[in-house]
Amino acid sequence: MKKTVIGILAHVDAGKTTLSEAMLYFSGMLRKPGRVDHGNAFLDNDIQERERGITIFSKQAVLQLPSREVTLLDTPGHVDFSAEMERALQVIDCAILVISGTDGVQGHTRTLWQLLSRYNVPTFLFVNKMDLAGAERQRILSALQQQLSGAVVDFTAPRSLRDEALATADEAAFEEYLDTDTVSDKKAAALIAQRKIFPCYFGAALKFEGIEPFLQGLDVFAPSPQYNEAFGAKVFKISRDSKNTRLTWMKITGGTLRPKTVLSLKKGGNRFEEKADQLRLYSGAKFETPDTAAAGSIVAVTGLSSTYAGQGLGFERDAAGAFLEPVLNYKLILPEGTEPHTVLPKLKQLEEEDPLLRILWNEQWKEIHVRLMGQVQLEVLKRLILDRFGLDVRFDTGKVVYKETISDTVEGVGHFEPLRHYAEVHLILSPGERGSGIQISSCVSADILDLNWQRLILTHLEEREHPGVLTGSPLTDVRITLAAGRAHLKHTEGGDFRQATYRAVRQGLMQADSLLLEPFYDFRLELPHANAGRALNDLQNMGAVVDPPEMQNDITLLTGYAPVAGLQDYWREVTAYTRGLGQLSCSLRGYEPCRNTAGVIAAIGYDPERDTENPADSVFCSHGAGTLVKWNEVPSRMHLESCLRPEKAAAPQEQGAPARRSYGAALDKELTAIFERTYGKTDAHAFRPQQKSASRPSLKDSYSIASQEEKPEYLLVDGYNIIFSWDELKDLAKEDMAAARGLLEDILANYRAFRDCTVILVFDAYKVKGNPGSVEQRNGIYIVYTKEAETADVYIERTTYALGKHCKVRVATSDALEQMIILGHGALRISANAFRLEMEDVEGKIAEMVRAYNMQNAEKHRIRDAARISPAKDTGERK
Repeated sequence: MKKTVIGILAHVDAGKTTLSEAMLYFSGMLRKPGRVDHGNAFLDNDIQERERGITIFSKQAVLQLPSREVTLLDTPGHVDFSAEMERALQVIDCAILVISGTDGVQGHTRTLWQLLSRYNVPTFLFVNKMDLAGAERQRILSALQQQLSGAVVDFTAPRSLRDEALATADEAAFEEYLDTDTVSDKKAAALIAQRKIFPCYFGAALKFEGIEPFLQGLDVFAPSPQYNEAFGAKVFKISRDSKNTRLTWMKITGGTLRPKTVLSLKKGGNRFEEKADQLRLYSGAKFETPDTAAAGSIVAVTGLSSTYAGQGLGFERDAAGAFLEPVLNYKLILPEGTEPHTVLPKLKQLEEEDPLLRILWNEQWKEIHVRLMGQVQLEVLKRLILDRFGLDVRFDTGKVVYKETISDTVEGVGHFEPLRHYAEVHLILSPGERGSGIQISSCVSADILDLNWQRLILTHLEEREHPGVLTGSPLTDVRITLAAGRAHLKHTEGGDFRQATYRAVRQGLMQADSLLLEPFYDFRLELPHANAGRALNDLQNMGAVVDPPEMQNDITLLTGYAPVAGLQDYWREVTAYTRGLGQLSCSLRGYEPCRNTAGVIAAIGYDPERDTENPADSVFCSHGAGTLVKWNEVPSRMHLESCLRPEKAAAPQEQGAPARRSYGAALDKELTAIFERTYGKTDAHAFRPQQKSASRPSLKDSYSIASQEEKPEYLLVDGYNIIFSWDELKDLAKEDMAAARGLLEDILANYRAFRDCTVILVFDAYKVKGNPGSVEQRNGIYIVYTKEAETADVYIERTTYALGKHCKVRVATSDALEQMIILGHGALRISANAFRLEMEDVEGKIAEMVRAYNMQNAEKHRIRDAARISPAKDTGERK
């Protein structure tokens, strides 16, 4: 009998599990179908699934159709558990995409459609809930054809209409239709297998309407894969049963598998063998232990300890990386007295069971962090940790997982040469396609660098997540090409190339124009007409792109996309201001340029030069000892020639073109002299990458990056320094410090509005115990309170350096040491007194603008009043 694995997918609440129950009931596998709302669904057997009424973990059930045995994989529909669903796509032969007849194509439906296309999965559509008001067959079919694919065909229509639609999908089908006035079932099945058509069925699973013809259609038209005789298998899931036995879920794609078979595994470049102890064939919560698992079977195997999701066994290769990825980061807070290092191995069990769950150890702060998809997944994780390990953990408020990329092409050089060690690596870093991740290749001849060394370098590039230099966020969408390398016959060891490779990546990033990316959601917001204005204002403030509103009876429908940072908890607000009548659904869109780069950089406060775990500097041998050479001096010391040939002479600067960085004419000469006597000659360009060739490729068109000159200036203000330098603020602070801070905020808000610049006001809070620091925006300016053990000077120094790479930065302070540090970073400093004069000038100009406006307004009223009188006067004269 033919074996077919069918996955069932849907946007949450489309009725996917209800359809699964109806299919199992009609096929004779269930005596009585369960219901999600009754908590007795056959496939939702986990206690959290029954409490929440959603599918969290993928489950399988075996059902018999007249001509085939079907393994049905029921996958989660909630976006937070999309990883569970995506893993199932790697092993299914075809999919059932369930659509709500009342809601139509929703945000997550589009994501599922993209994934099905990516994995090239033949797809059947079942439109559910057709018994409810508002579910109109033709309207839904048209929407599916417009929003998903024009190849969606109604298989419940009369045969003549169906065949007419099939004839347009393929030339051979068209010829068959011309010859016989019909298209055979065999040809229709072939078109479905090739994804040239997508059959669509309609029904109501809760009332068993349309189920029988749908099962008949699956039996006739579902693909029937042909399998190899050689053994092969795809691992798609790791789980543990109630006795904590580790289960490796796999689909047998060739040959057979028997208990006690020794399997050859590969992990981390190493090959080893493990024995498959027991085979389990699950259907719901129950399982059988077959003697043989034939090709096409889904089995859970015990006894394997080193398998992982996406692993290929036998002739199968490992699967490509996941399309979806976690976008939120939370700090995990353990119960008091719990040792983190004893908990980490336990949490790693959960990580291998859910690839979209990332467990991270922050060595600097000695903290455990988790990355995941959303709030529901966080709540399920908390309960899972309590049930399995007996730990009642807590989480902080959570932050968005940012990423970084580059917008130009650079050469990164890493040199590692302490005594009796040697390696030099040259890498070309160039922008990649959006969503492409890190792509690694080599263009080096084996005559120049041995293939073993090349493979080692590429392995080091793949083995870790490379942090960016703006915020330390993971690097993505970058092509890294090995361009050159050198080893020493006697002194080079494997670890030398690891050091050189890591340093080459960092050195290249320090030169590149980096771009901060943030995750975006596609959203669908339904709410009453009266609340539409509030929603549009909120979405605009969070930087959303909103499609034209649609009016549907008493409901306004808003769709578009917005940053995850804004939409993360917005559902709570929607519920509050619509009094429960609004509904927000989101699905991950991907990463796009951050809308508030400066604010994010300032809030995170990352300094790449102080990141000792990820150095950009190189180590050269000098006088028999290793010497650290700064990243911007490496090109003058490297042993191999540059692989990116610079132009022979720099192009002269155009007349009138603005300089990249200027200290300003009013710079204090004495301060400059003090700095140069202390720290050496001031060079604004020492903290900037070398000038790049104009011929290098750029991604500015695709990322819409504004040039340096087009960016607004940034003003950083040392709050308490200014307060105690201005007499009126100082006097007010003696009575009420909060009032003094508020007055300074108001003054700077007016200044920002007039000058059209970004203002960051920094206050010391370093003496407050346990203070994590904060950044908020009020009246258009950013207000920063530093964290414990961090002064405003340190924060301003770090932020000046980070922003100075991309923007014009000014700092208002009278701290002499801070001024020297700022000067060393090539920024423009302004003293408290000079800033006070500038502020008074701005206030004077604002007052002049107000007076001019009032005078102009008064003149308009005078002319209007005169116009009212004149017609009457003219009329009298005519009489």
